[in-house]
Formats: sequence, C-alpha cells, structure tokens
Amino acid sequence: MTALTEFQRLEAQGSWRETPDAQLREVIVSVGEATLVLSDPKSDRPLTHWSLPAVTRLNPGKMPAVYAPGSQRADETVEIDDPLMIDAIARVQRAISLHRTHPGRLRGALTILTLVAVLAALVFWLPDAIIRHAAKIAPPAQARQIGQAVLSDIENSTGKICTRKSGQAVLDWLSPRLVDGKAHLRVVPGPLNGALRLPGDLYVLGGDLLVSAPGPEAAAGHVIAASLASDDREVTLGALQYAGLGAVLRLMTLGDLPSDAMAGYGEKLLSRNPPRPDDAALLEQLAQRGLGSDAYARTIDPTGAAVPELIENDPARTAPPGPPLLTDPQWLALQQICAG
Repeated sequence: MTALTEFQRLEAQGSWRETPDAQLREVIVSVGEATLVLSDPKSDRPLTHWSLPAVTRLNPGKMPAVYAPGSQRADETVEIDDPLMIDAIARVQRAISLHRTHPGRLRGALTILTLVAVLAALVFWLPDAIIRHAAKIAPPAQARQIGQAVLSDIENSTGKICTRKSGQAVLDWLSPRLVDGKAHLRVVPGPLNGALRLPGDLYVLGGDLLVSAPGPEAAAGHVIAASLASDDREVTLGALQYAGLGAVLRLMTLGDLPSDAMAGYGEKLLSRNPPRPDDAALLEQLAQRGLGSDAYARTIDPTGAAVPELIENDPARTAPPGPPLLTDPQWLALQQICAG
C-alpha cells in the first residue's frame, strides 16, 4: 500500500500515559505496517505496540491529538502534536480499512446472487413446471376441450371434419375395438399422413386412408399406432406447451383456453410425420385384435423397404383368418363419411 510505504519509517515525539493515574512519559511514536510503536527515547526499547486499525482518536479536531489503543481502552493514551504524524496515522488507517474484508459487502453479493438464482428459476423453471402440472391434473373433460381446440385449428388446413352419420356410426363402433370406449374417432377430408392423437383421447384420420385403401386395415393400424406412440398426458402437455403459460393459467383458473391459444398448432402437427411406436409393440397389439400389419406398413412405404419388420412379421401370415374388421356395408359407409 502506498500509504504504508510512505510512512513506514516516520517517527515523532509523543507523551504517553500508561494508566489514568500515571504521569505523562516522553516516548518516540513510530508507524509500522499495521502497528503504532511507542518506544523509550533513551534506549529505543519498545514500550508498547498498538494495532493501527484499532487506534482511536479521542479528541478529533483538537490539538494535541490524543490516541488510545482502542475505543474500549481509553485508560492508556498518547498525545501527539506533530501534524505529519497525525496525518500519517489517519492515512494509514484509511489504507488498511480499504484492504479489509467487508462482510456486509460479501453478504450483499451473496444475497444478490441468491436473488438472481431465484429469478432465473422463476423465469426458466417455474413456467414449465406449471404447464407440466396442468397437463398432469387435467380432467378428461378439460383434456377433450384442449383436443377440440387443436382439431378446430387442424380443420383450417384439412377442411371441416366429416360428419355423415352413417360413417360416424361406424367409427363409434370401431373405437372400443381399436382403442377403448373413451376414445373418439374423427375423419377430416384432407390427408394427415396417418392418424393423429389429440388430447382427450381424440383421434383424427385423414380421408385419404379411406378413399384409396382396399379395406379398413390400414386406417385401423394407424389409429392403434397413434395410441401406442404417445399417451394422453404427452399430447396434452405438447398442446399446453404450445399455448404458453398465460393460456395455461387461464385454463387452471377459469377452466377454458383463450380462443386463439391453439392458433397454428394444427399446422405444426401436420408439418411433421406422426410419431411411430416400436414395431414389436405394434405387432403385438395388431395380433391381439386379429389384424395384419402389411396394409399399415404399405401406407408408410409402398415398397416395404423402410418397414421390413412390419412386412416380414405380419401377424396375418401365421394366424388363421378371422372375421373381417368391417362388413362391406360398414366399410362403404365409412368410405363415404365425407360425402354429401
């Protein structure tokens, strides 16, 4: 420290009183790096050492300056009237003070860091945690509401869902056999590259799977594949993550989503291929329902090169023929669900 280097050899005369009842004694006062040394002027023998950071001036602004070893030890004093020495003591004390550790500043820095960490958690972790919680606790009716909102946005790209009663009756009859009794199957006129699972056990098929296929097996395979590829909680979470925190908070407090919460989400789903389940799991489920996998596989790759396991391990190859999935009138009604 510059102040210490400048004054490390400075000396001055002073008058020292060891106790309140003792007589003043002449001493030599010298400044060390962190101490004030009082010495006998005749022998140069140090009489006492005072810690400079603790030295206290008892009469600020008055002369001679009176110092004590500390604010709690005013019984021992030294009087100094040398201005240079008085200034040196003050400057060295300031220099030492600047180089001390400041617990208050450290606590303040730690407090700021803690607040930053908390704010970061609020910004980056809390919104996702709230959305995940909302997807987890959403009751079936609320999940179905979310699914309907997604379906409405899909309709902007594919056309309105097909509502011919005879065809919808076939879908309602198929639902328990392909998925379960809680599922709802819908058809849109535009292509979907398969089937989509939406929140609330809502499944959507593209009309292309019905018009161009020789039978219902391909469409059935896509519905079963959609049910295996993701569960209802996953598709609900995906929709709510797209909607965002504000929409989710409204859903949790008021029970419904903003009207535009799913705007664009349907187009996003249509822009990518639907997720596919593990081939072995799909083959098992198709076998349990007495269905083959070849028709489904050919809609993914007509050559079969991309889906060899589904082609080679088709359950229909080894199982005895079972009853058809739909009767001819049912299949015809389903194919005409978008007509009229």
